[in-house]
Amino acid sequence: MDRMIYLAMNGAKHVEWQQATTSHNLANANTNGYKADQVSFRALPVKGEGSPTRTYVVDNTVGHDMSQGSLLQTGSPNDFALGTPGFFAVQGPDGQEAYSRDGGFALDETGMMRTKSGLPLIGDGGPITVPAGSKPEIGQDGTVMATPQSGQDRTPQIVGQLKLVNPAVRDVYKGEDGLFRLNGGGTAQADQGVKLVAGALEGSNVNAVDSLVQMISHARQFDLNIKLMQTADQNARSATQVLAMTA
Repeated sequence: MDRMIYLAMNGAKHVEWQQATTSHNLANANTNGYKADQVSFRALPVKGEGSPTRTYVVDNTVGHDMSQGSLLQTGSPNDFALGTPGFFAVQGPDGQEAYSRDGGFALDETGMMRTKSGLPLIGDGGPITVPAGSKPEIGQDGTVMATPQSGQDRTPQIVGQLKLVNPAVRDVYKGEDGLFRLNGGGTAQADQGVKLVAGALEGSNVNAVDSLVQMISHARQFDLNIKLMQTADQNARSATQVLAMTA
């Protein structure tokens, strides 16, 4: 009986973890560039005498849904989306190179291009800075052009190129900050096959309806495990009463 209670308790705990992941996905259904976390259950055998037919149910993160989110046309020259698989490079909070699909930028007081969350956009030679008084534009290949808005010379100048990469899905992981990084550290090589779409943003790829259905399923699984624990406890109490009567 004790073993059944422990197995059911373990199952309830891991269902609760999956519910937390699903809730996190649903909370980011409107977060630009968000990629849904994917989880599944896996079975682990219980070791010990009389236990070869029993298994633990363990929550296992299997990766992320890297499918393309819907492209939202904004018409803003400061917005861009990735129209192909891949990422653009940013400087993470730890100062190291990281990767994102949440496009769009703003210029800080020094002219440095930053994401809307404040992270510097990385080019081939580091962060990209636009000269004062110039209007930046980003080409399909990530080339950043700056056009002076005053003076006689209004010739656009190339000031940098966004680093666009496309590592294999199995080679990257998503951190708690929502940024992707290479497994084992290091930086990815630029990939000319990654293309941008100007004046657009990529929406989240979370399916809100599927997430709600998953939450209902998780809740039912959690209730089932709780009932198993209650049944095991009741059976143990009944067995104890029978033994006490025959003693």
